[in-house]
Amino acid sequence: MDAKTRLSDLAIFGPPPVFADALHVGRPNVGNRQALLRRINDLLDRRWLTNNGPYVRELEQRIAALIGVRHCVLTSSGTLALELTIRASGMTGEVIVPAYTFVATAHALQWLGITPVFCDIDPQTHNIDPAHLERLLTPRTSGIIGVHLWGRPCDIEALTQIADRHDLTLLFDAAHAFGCSHRGRMVGGFGLAETFSFHATKYFNTFEGGAVTCDDDDLAAKLRLMRNFGFAGLDNVIALGSNAKMSEIAAAMGLTLLDELDALIERNRQNYHLYRAQLQDVAGVTLLRYDETAACNYQYIVLEVEESVTGIGADDLVDVLRAENVFARRYFSPGCHRMEPYKSQATEPGEPHLPATERVAGRVVCLPSGTAVGAPEISAICDLIRLSVREGPTLRGRLAETRP
Repeated sequence: MDAKTRLSDLAIFGPPPVFADALHVGRPNVGNRQALLRRINDLLDRRWLTNNGPYVRELEQRIAALIGVRHCVLTSSGTLALELTIRASGMTGEVIVPAYTFVATAHALQWLGITPVFCDIDPQTHNIDPAHLERLLTPRTSGIIGVHLWGRPCDIEALTQIADRHDLTLLFDAAHAFGCSHRGRMVGGFGLAETFSFHATKYFNTFEGGAVTCDDDDLAAKLRLMRNFGFAGLDNVIALGSNAKMSEIAAAMGLTLLDELDALIERNRQNYHLYRAQLQDVAGVTLLRYDETAACNYQYIVLEVEESVTGIGADDLVDVLRAENVFARRYFSPGCHRMEPYKSQATEPGEPHLPATERVAGRVVCLPSGTAVGAPEISAICDLIRLSVREGPTLRGRLAETRP
């Protein structure tokens, strides 16, 4: 496709889609298949498949060294990493979180009987707004969970000052921020602890998994007990726990991709700059930028679509792209406070009113990146976006006709 492509060439008007094979946001990186298979064969020969095996221990050591912390505790998912850390840290009552985040941040609290209190965001950074956060504090507030959305660190210093001033526990959900830094320090070493997701959709994945990183010896010891039913030794249960252990095969995947981490980040960086160059002159479409003076994983390609300029909304653009086999995503619309069970728990309809969250959630579209796309795919996606913006009102009318 190119900028001269006609509306009639789009799949919603009948022709086949631009891409025969679907392009997805978060399509998994696999890495060196032979290296992975060697590790898998090794663990099968050893018949040590789980329960803190050598691959899990090696991956924990390497991640801790990469981040510069004393402890990395691997888990079977990022959500369980959050749940264990929330419980081990002693949070109770109410905990303040951004409304604009993946719902697991809120669910982890609610699952443990703690009330997530939703905070608005800074519309420029998409991260939690410290000024609004202070207005939400009550005698029941026990902690704050900051989220480094899109891998861009939130205002760590402001949150730390608030937490210290009010004697609150401060955790960070760093699910997006593996391999990123803030003011010369790697993300993973701030607050009491930080949690990561290594889900398959993350650029660094362990098929499914997560981690907690910290410098607190007592907290790390609690987490290790809690992720394995409270066992201290073979048959000695000394605490309440669950099953949140990472398997050896998951750790084998992690080690394989960790060997290639720099190359994966470089591919993401190249994709980001291709999108940036080709979309910079499209009116009403803004690409979220990264601070390239810091370490960054460039994992997410985030657009804000200004409907009053483009004549086409974020949902419309996603529908056009999906018709062409480009599966863009509307992360994290409409905000956790508008999802269940939180929507039904609101004391008044439409509360809480979080204007920046709702404005951003209504505009954001995330585009495919990673090793599954390169220059030809990105050029075609950008052509589709340019065409959609150029013909916005007409295209929107056609979309309305095709919807049930």
